[in-house]
Amino acid sequence: MFSEGDMAVYPAHGVGLIEAIETQTIGGVDQSFYVMKILDNDMTIMIPTATSANVGLRAIISGEEVAKVIEILQERDIIITAQTWNRRYREYMEKIKTGSVFEVAVVLRDLFLLKEDKDLSYGERKMLDTAKSLLVKELSLAKQMEEAMIEQQIEKLFC
Repeated sequence: MFSEGDMAVYPAHGVGLIEAIETQTIGGVDQSFYVMKILDNDMTIMIPTATSANVGLRAIISGEEVAKVIEILQERDIIITAQTWNRRYREYMEKIKTGSVFEVAVVLRDLFLLKEDKDLSYGERKMLDTAKSLLVKELSLAKQMEEAMIEQQIEKLFC
């Protein structure tokens, strides 16, 4: 599915570079792995190629999908349920862990809108930063633009 030098997205960690495809013997069985370096924090992870789709490894989104992400961020006709911050946190974390750029966009939008009404908890502020970082990195690669420009565009959507 991926080749050395490809960019891919790993759920909850973000965009990374496939640096190599290696074969290792584990329990007497040869297995092939993607060696991926996450761009945000230089962490290196190994993902079995056989189960890479199951764990959510995916390609960078296309131009049409960028437009859908922007639509999600612009949507204001939503209702944020009145639940405790920790329940909301768990719900949003599950969305981020799916690896779906659209779910991450929903989390970012909801937290930005919630921030207008009340102060976010420390965990929610951290999650807002995480969601923004994940989106900015992927959108900048998808649109081939500087991350700072993408971040400014996202900020403008909420002003």
